[in-house]
Amino acid sequence: MCPRVGKTFKSASKSHVGMVRQVNEDACLDRPENGLWVVADGMGGHAAGDYVSSLIVDSLRSIAVGRSLDEYVAALKTDLLRVNAAVREETANRGVTMMGSTVVVLAARDLRGVCLWAGDSRLYRLRDGLLESISRDHSYVQDLQDSGLLSEAEARVHPRSNIVTRAIGVQSQLELAMVELLLKPGDSYLLCSDGLNKTVEDHEIRDVLGHDEPGEIASSLVSLGLMRGAPDNITVIVVKVPS
Repeated sequence: MCPRVGKTFKSASKSHVGMVRQVNEDACLDRPENGLWVVADGMGGHAAGDYVSSLIVDSLRSIAVGRSLDEYVAALKTDLLRVNAAVREETANRGVTMMGSTVVVLAARDLRGVCLWAGDSRLYRLRDGLLESISRDHSYVQDLQDSGLLSEAEARVHPRSNIVTRAIGVQSQLELAMVELLLKPGDSYLLCSDGLNKTVEDHEIRDVLGHDEPGEIASSLVSLGLMRGAPDNITVIVVKVPS
């Protein structure tokens, strides 16, 4: 039996250049009909960052929807490995020091989901009023937090908070983290670049994410980040699992 793909999901995305940078190096993919949502945050200057984040999104967009979620996720992972190799090659061809991008992916079929990620773009889940970060940052400050050397508040303002320890194009062997999810009717999911969570508190994300319309939520979150000065670009995707 062929799985239903994305027909039960409502989603919306919004991306905005920050108040400091002139170019938006983020890219996103909002494909509820495929049960696929992606946020990528490019690194290495606008020419390089634009290239990598756009390459990720364009490449994943072209992946055929498999018969099962497991087959689809396997294809997504294989493609990200291929993109990683392509970016490494392009970095050498351009003679630049670094080109890369974080990525967070949510793929879903009915009430099963999988999150893939590398870097510090995040996936949050709001369930029964409780906000939880499904992904865990691959970053220098997260490693310090895990070691008990830094608090969450200190991590927000740390001078090296922008350093990630995994990303597409940065290492010769890409390591993707993966979490399998059981979706629940009424769940809300948020994919975002770090431009949001570095300017907006988790309790504020929780309050806004609890509203009904994905488009209004996405616009409200981006507006809130911009009101806070938004030193980085902000990209969000909101996904609702209907009750």
